[in-house]
Amino acid sequence: MNTNRKIVIVGAGFVGTSFAYSLLNQGTVDEVVLVDINKEKAKGEEMDLSDGLPYAPHKMNIKAGDYRDCSDAYIVVITAGLAQKEGQSRLELAEENTKIVKEITENVVNNGFKGIFIIATNPVDLMSYVVSKVSGFPTSRVIGSGTVLDTARLRYLIAEYLEVSSKNVHAYILGEHGDSSLVPWEHCYVGCKKMIEIMEDNNYPMEDLEKIHDNVWNAAYEIIEKKKATYYGIGMALNRIIKAIFDDEKAILTISTYQNGEYGQEGIYIGVPTIIDRDGVKDILRLKLNEIDQEKFNHSCEIMKKNIKNSIDLLL
Repeated sequence: MNTNRKIVIVGAGFVGTSFAYSLLNQGTVDEVVLVDINKEKAKGEEMDLSDGLPYAPHKMNIKAGDYRDCSDAYIVVITAGLAQKEGQSRLELAEENTKIVKEITENVVNNGFKGIFIIATNPVDLMSYVVSKVSGFPTSRVIGSGTVLDTARLRYLIAEYLEVSSKNVHAYILGEHGDSSLVPWEHCYVGCKKMIEIMEDNNYPMEDLEKIHDNVWNAAYEIIEKKKATYYGIGMALNRIIKAIFDDEKAILTISTYQNGEYGQEGIYIGVPTIIDRDGVKDILRLKLNEIDQEKFNHSCEIMKKNIKNSIDLLL
């Protein structure tokens, strides 16, 4: 097995550096290279992060670099792009970030990268598609952060609602990382008991389930309103994906994964429960969605298809 644990982070903004800080604290990798159009910013982040190395749990090499560092990296994580502004949907970011991510992908591939892409730039499902098409890589080696963060938010809120540990909440958000996502409540468990059964047995109003989803849906907008950007949560979510790959966990995470008919959809990236190992995507976990949930999932996919159509000229 390849034991290389080097990653390159393209984008030394809030998300990229929060992710790097998470890596530093958890000792997930051996080497982190920060690449940014603002080379001084990347160098400053290198210096600041390196100050924490004496207290880190694992020896790491942290440096500011350039695209040449991608040649022997196992993973390249793309976080660069324009940030979502207050009141702006993720999909409104699409055109400008398509151009940025296309150029980044070309630079990474042209410098000999042969590993796994992970994309966090929004709108992440569309940007994952962009990287896949521009790179020509197998779809198993192009992964979007998808609804991993949304799923974490969902589990946290369910745990708060029921007053249990979030580690015992097994629930997933599917679809777009954004406004058209859905929760297949029939497949949500707390411990080994269905969430719906818990609601019924305790006479909790079923409307509360939609309120929980609404709070997940609104979380990013509320955070942006209060502090202008979100970055700690996605930094931890990216670390979780990285760990699943390097440790060959075969973990199930709701990453943005290329659809090849698994949920009746093809040719797009969208958030679904996916098994991840050292090689990237091992398999997609197929849930039997009820008619309403399948309809919601199809709607989310149609939005992606529309945005791909709108952005396709930028990829030519």
